[in-house]
Amino acid sequence: MKCECQKVTHQQPELCVALTQYRLIEVAGIDAEKYLQGQLTCDVAKLAVGEQSLTCHCDPKGKMSALFRLYRATAEQFFLIIQQNLLPEALVQLKKYAVFSKVTFTELDQALFGTTSGEIIAKFNENVTACYLDEEPKRTIFWGDIAVEANGDGSLWDLIDIQQGVPLLYKANQFELIPQATNLQQLDKAISFTKGCYIGQETVARAKYRGANKRAMFTFVGNVEGEIELPAVASSIEMQLGENWKNTGTILAVQRYQQQLWLQVVLNKELDPEANFRVGNVRLALFELPYSLEEN
Repeated sequence: MKCECQKVTHQQPELCVALTQYRLIEVAGIDAEKYLQGQLTCDVAKLAVGEQSLTCHCDPKGKMSALFRLYRATAEQFFLIIQQNLLPEALVQLKKYAVFSKVTFTELDQALFGTTSGEIIAKFNENVTACYLDEEPKRTIFWGDIAVEANGDGSLWDLIDIQQGVPLLYKANQFELIPQATNLQQLDKAISFTKGCYIGQETVARAKYRGANKRAMFTFVGNVEGEIELPAVASSIEMQLGENWKNTGTILAVQRYQQQLWLQVVLNKELDPEANFRVGNVRLALFELPYSLEEN
């Protein structure tokens, strides 16, 4: 099945949205770097001031409790940009051992915005914190003392993530997936395999070096007409087997954009690209990710 894909950044190249679905958490203190280094999958020590990285926090079994952007503001101050519906549990898990370190976690009442607009970025001043994302097309998350006018819904930001192959984690899939099942190992600095120990590291390393991970994240798109009920996160899609259809996979994220339905789905990574898929009455086509699923 073929779909003429409707990409957000092509149709709205100067996008600015309020990211009301995200929360900002400050992590600060002389032990902030050391503490986060022992908790997260990315190499926090290699993150320079002004840089960001996608990263995650795992439980001892290597299952993700949180997936977020980590931004380094100073040597002793970091910010987490995290989906609101992962809270409070994600923060409870992340700060579980903080009592033994000189580090504080503060959930801030701060409006967040996302933009692809060079015109808006040109207006940034010293009162604005800008977190420049690595993926193409260039995007920026920012907060601070600046007046901006949104020209789109915040859900478009998550849709760009879907179209760029950046995984989204919601409460329904919390503690269910290891990082590699969502392709995090393919996204630049998100997982370090050289930094040493962190919670869940043994499982993450085994998935890489012993081939323990059998799943990957795929993006699907389907054409829709009229009103439809969106499939639930953590539910499944269907794959055709002969004359029958079989439930398969785990839905990570769902967005509707104009007359198309977009899904992130975790499936067996040995996927037949010629297979037929559907969700409800919507036929689905595989959307090509901007990176390879081959392990480095």
